[in-house]
Amino acid sequence: MLFSSSFSQRSDGATRTIPVAKIIGSENRYHDFSSAFYPKNTRLQTRWESVDAARIDDVILPPISVYKLGDVYFVRDGNHRVSVARSQGVEFIDAEVVELTSKIPLEEGMTLNEIRKRVVEYERERFIEQFEPDYLPMDRIVFTTPGSYPEMVNHILVHKYYANQDREDEMTFAEGAKSWYENVYLKVVHAIEQEHLLIDFPGQTEADMYMWLVRRWDSMKRTDAKATELDAAKAAKEEYKDHALRRWFRYMRQKLSRK
Repeated sequence: MLFSSSFSQRSDGATRTIPVAKIIGSENRYHDFSSAFYPKNTRLQTRWESVDAARIDDVILPPISVYKLGDVYFVRDGNHRVSVARSQGVEFIDAEVVELTSKIPLEEGMTLNEIRKRVVEYERERFIEQFEPDYLPMDRIVFTTPGSYPEMVNHILVHKYYANQDREDEMTFAEGAKSWYENVYLKVVHAIEQEHLLIDFPGQTEADMYMWLVRRWDSMKRTDAKATELDAAKAAKEEYKDHALRRWFRYMRQKLSRK
């Protein structure tokens, strides 16, 4: 995460051993994992099983990467490894730690959602402070999940890299950001609007859904290089319908069983 690491967060670069029980959330995989780090859908099964098999075979896995706030942690990278560790009752896991405690004020009794909101506010402030994005409609680009603003910077940098391939002079970050917004962000948002995904996923912002759908789209392109953002949106819509239908059947079975 280039953006996150560009600030004065404390990190000694060393790997530490941290308690798995103190890992209470993920910065950007909330759609895929529950708060207890159990996979939410079958798409993650193959990856999860491969990590599980590696642990069983005593394969040394790389350390996870986490944010530390107070005495709790948020996963930046390594959600599958945490999920498997939880399921196997592993008490400690190796991690590269970035401490935000001195930057984000925490009060006793804060809930997980309050901590997440504080992290998101911090990351948004840092993004605006560093990049002065008056060239982007920041009133429209609003995330609610930690890690999303740093990830957005990476999206812009990747887009800028490929856009520069056809230019003699290198575009600035601001030019790259405007191009990303017009040629990537808005196209993905259009697919979201076309499939009415914001209605299906209440509480998520347009930007939240953009980030989630881009990850889903990237996953689809591994098996179908021609997959489009609209294909990803349609697949998400169908998955939501299947999930809603299963919930309805479960509700009806429980209702009938009471009679």
